[in-house]
Amino acid sequence: MAMYGFAIGDIAITQIEEFVDPGVPVQFLLPDLPDDVIPANLDWLAPRFLDPATMGVDITMQSWLIRTRHHTILVDTCGGNHKPREHFPVFHQRRSSAWLDNLRAAGVSPEDIDYVFCTHLHIDHVGWNTRLENGVWVPTFPNARYLWSQAEYDHARPAGDGADDGEHAIFVDSVLPVVEAGLAQMVGPSFDLDDQIAIETAPGHTPGHSLLRAKSGGQVGLFTGDALHHPLQIAAPDCNSFACADAHQARATRRRILGECADHGHLLVPAHFAAPHVGRITRAGDAFRFHPGP
Repeated sequence: MAMYGFAIGDIAITQIEEFVDPGVPVQFLLPDLPDDVIPANLDWLAPRFLDPATMGVDITMQSWLIRTRHHTILVDTCGGNHKPREHFPVFHQRRSSAWLDNLRAAGVSPEDIDYVFCTHLHIDHVGWNTRLENGVWVPTFPNARYLWSQAEYDHARPAGDGADDGEHAIFVDSVLPVVEAGLAQMVGPSFDLDDQIAIETAPGHTPGHSLLRAKSGGQVGLFTGDALHHPLQIAAPDCNSFACADAHQARATRRRILGECADHGHLLVPAHFAAPHVGRITRAGDAFRFHPGP
């Protein structure tokens, strides 16, 4: 697989792809999308970001590898292998993921990772936190500190017998082993990793959802996790995905991120956009316009 990469100043960014979930119905992904948004934006949506014949969109499962002069950082860890995910079949008991091979092809082994940052603790952002060894879930990155917000951890931690079985499984096999190994580091609403990398609260999709800000040489990239799932949410920033926990807060966070990118020229680096995966933002009346590419 060809590696997709770019730079933010002297920070090197490489996409580590797990797989592409093709043809996801747009009405499932974005159930409250206004009817007029697609026709008004079809000139740039098709065919890269939407198949007008099927109304399907491709969702990329990917991590972002960040190499600064200080650290090697991994943002989100996709779905993982061998995970019991009956409630979400595309992730259930995957055995053919080339994710680790793709990481190594980028010149990095699991032992080289200094920090793993999970924007939130959903199924497709924590899977490779651990891997199965001799029937036991162990941290994939033994030398790393795993970072996520304290608020996100408190929200994701199962609460007794009433916990949802699917969410409980995610916590038990992909979060708890990291905590028990002493590798987890809970952070507050803001956390400076160093002079180039900061973590900031970006709630709405989940209560403790966070983003990562990378800055170098006068350039800034915002790694925004699931604050946006698809470029349609740039044209319709008040449209939430099916998985947003707090609809009002998710809209406010999305507008804040897009406004900052538009007003300051920051690069938007979401978790799931189709190739080229990243882009610039400009204002378009009360909404925004997407310009793909770094």
